[in-house]
Amino acid sequence: MSRSLHAAAAVLLLLCLLEQPAAPAPLHGSKWSYFGPDGEKSWSKKYPACGGMLQSPIDLHSDILQYDASLVPLGFQGYNVSDNEQFILTNDGHSVRLNLTPDMHLQGLRSRYTATQLHLHWGNQNDPHGSEHTVGGKHFAAELHIVHYNSDLYPNASSASNKSEGLAVLAVLIEIGSFNPSYDKIFKHLQDVRYKGQEVLIPGFSIEELLPERPDEYYRYKGSLTTPPCHPTVLWTVFRNAVQISQEQLLALETALYYTYVDDPSPREMVNNFRRVQEFEERQVYISFRQGIILSVVLAGVLGICVVLAVSIWLFRRKKSSKKSDNKGVIYKPAIKKETEAHA
Repeated sequence: MSRSLHAAAAVLLLLCLLEQPAAPAPLHGSKWSYFGPDGEKSWSKKYPACGGMLQSPIDLHSDILQYDASLVPLGFQGYNVSDNEQFILTNDGHSVRLNLTPDMHLQGLRSRYTATQLHLHWGNQNDPHGSEHTVGGKHFAAELHIVHYNSDLYPNASSASNKSEGLAVLAVLIEIGSFNPSYDKIFKHLQDVRYKGQEVLIPGFSIEELLPERPDEYYRYKGSLTTPPCHPTVLWTVFRNAVQISQEQLLALETALYYTYVDDPSPREMVNNFRRVQEFEERQVYISFRQGIILSVVLAGVLGICVVLAVSIWLFRRKKSSKKSDNKGVIYKPAIKKETEAHA
């Protein structure tokens, strides 16, 4: 009887443990930074995935691109948020983050993805090349990430035990150009979240306005989070076309924020908060557009024809010049023939 009671108690304890919800793993880990002893070079010590496979960001260059006709234009459901609603803008100690509403969904992917937040990466005012992804080795001034979690796996945000799993991220490359009123809806509030942990409510606006022109042209690949824990479970969509912000807007982003709390005796400016390009290994990047590939082929063909024509013209001129050289110094005397005939 005693053994039966012990067995029943063990089963009951096991059932209780199984019913306990798993503690959510922090998206950014316990402690890490972009420089110093907890900087990028040491991430893999605490977060092994950071030194593993399928890491992001990457360089998008022609050798790894493959056109995929199945890549359809994405749909952005619920992205147009009324200014009667409000977003929470936060300094999370790594970037400036805008929490998004659960009504925002991506359409056009195999699973349903719900928006959770967006944030930015940038350099510094002396070296404004802070994008994470590069194109043909080219860095852009900054990069915006719009993060979505797989709501087929997690029906609602509270049920997502770890939203670093099964993510879809939209990446927008940012370059210096003209003033961007849509981005200013975020940038004009940066002074309210200068220090880590500070947050402010801002009026809602259309998140779709932050996307570039022709968002149906994009790169697609499987990669990882670009911050610890670096889980390789991210479906990346990097838009082909960049958006422009003004020099003044970029400067505000590069100089307004701090990694540290307001009362920290050693304040640190929030600059260079981007991860370096990672090894691509044996992966493929799929693209939704043909124009670049066709243009390359056409340019190569035109160049080839120009080379052939140039060589042909050069050979023709050289041959003509050679004939002139051979005939130089020869004197024709047509009268001699007449004199010969006269004596015959």
